[in-house]
Amino acid sequence: MNKRVLILLVFLMGMSFLHAQGPVRDRIKTLKVAFITERVGLTSQEAQQFWPIYNEHEDAMENIRRKEVQARLSAAQGLSDSESAALLDNFIALETEKHNADQLFISKVREVISPKKVLLLLKAEDDFKKRLLQQYRRKQGGG
Repeated sequence: MNKRVLILLVFLMGMSFLHAQGPVRDRIKTLKVAFITERVGLTSQEAQQFWPIYNEHEDAMENIRRKEVQARLSAAQGLSDSESAALLDNFIALETEKHNADQLFISKVREVISPKKVLLLLKAEDDFKKRLLQQYRRKQGGG
């Protein structure tokens, strides 16, 4: 059986068990690690150096996402114009923080894997998100 077909089959089977016991995030993270490792073609040596950098970046981005959620929740409450302006400034600052985190991540990971593999990583992340969304939509009956 083709290696890609096998990985895809394992991925889809894993996605079908998302509603089984255990934290969903951990299952998704495990599937994501396997998906990225296969798609990028990381060697064991590259993976040893790559994953700590990747996990650090993911933690930083999760922290930023939490700040965004908090800001959006406060935006749902009746704010004055000055409070709204301050909140918009906060959104701009968070976008800058995301941009800087992405730049730092790419510069760090570029020292560990080739530029071609960095590009494959970016594509693999997008592909994983698309598949995850498709799987979710199928489970929800949305096609």
